[in-house]
Amino acid sequence: MHTVGELLRQWRHRRRLSQLDLAIAADVSARHVSLVETGKSNPSADMVLRLADQLDVPLRERNRLLLAAGFAPRYAERPLDGDALSAAWDAIERVLRAHEPFPALVLDRRWNIVMTNRAIDPFLAEVAPDLLRPPINMVRLGLDPRGLAPRIVNLAEVRAVLRTRIARQLAAAPDSELTALYEELLAPGSEDASHPIESEVVIPMIFRFGERELRLFSTTTTFGTPMDITLDEVAIESYYPTDAESAAYFTKSDADARADT
Repeated sequence: MHTVGELLRQWRHRRRLSQLDLAIAADVSARHVSLVETGKSNPSADMVLRLADQLDVPLRERNRLLLAAGFAPRYAERPLDGDALSAAWDAIERVLRAHEPFPALVLDRRWNIVMTNRAIDPFLAEVAPDLLRPPINMVRLGLDPRGLAPRIVNLAEVRAVLRTRIARQLAAAPDSELTALYEELLAPGSEDASHPIESEVVIPMIFRFGERELRLFSTTTTFGTPMDITLDEVAIESYYPTDAESAAYFTKSDADARADT
């Protein structure tokens, strides 16, 4: 098991900061940072969290730092659908519903789908059943030939975007399961020869359904200043049409669905 000093040094190197950089940011002496990292000084819980805050350490890893320093974990990890996080759950549901008729979903730190709105359902209609068994992983769903991959016109571009996003995520906070997913589905290969990017603003996901193409771009929403690990690790992915034709498809589909009910 690593000492708290070793873990803090790893995070400092990951953030590409010198001991002096960290000391200035945390308003402590560089000598104190050095003593903590070498194990010659035992930091208080407050000092551990002070340094972790400046290093932008995720809440899950802050608990690990506290344990390594001999203190109890500070941050709880409660179920999103439990009573303690009911306000957050309600807020997420409101965001998902308000985004209809366009697709939106909630992801955890490993890109597993936690919640969706109704606009996601048509995209899953022809997906292999085993890919829809919980936990449904969005990366596998999108890139597996039995998933959405055959419908994505610009699959190489989408794969490249996912590769960049997850590589940045792993650089910020390593995770063994996410690393395995990256190596399985996103390791660079010959299929990733460069393709011209049609948009100068965002790279869309282009889906083909029969003779129709739907062009969507996404935005990501996270909780501000979360104090719970679950909330720290979830994100809402909201998809928007890039053109009037794609917008009309979702609007018409939603109107037809409401008429059927």
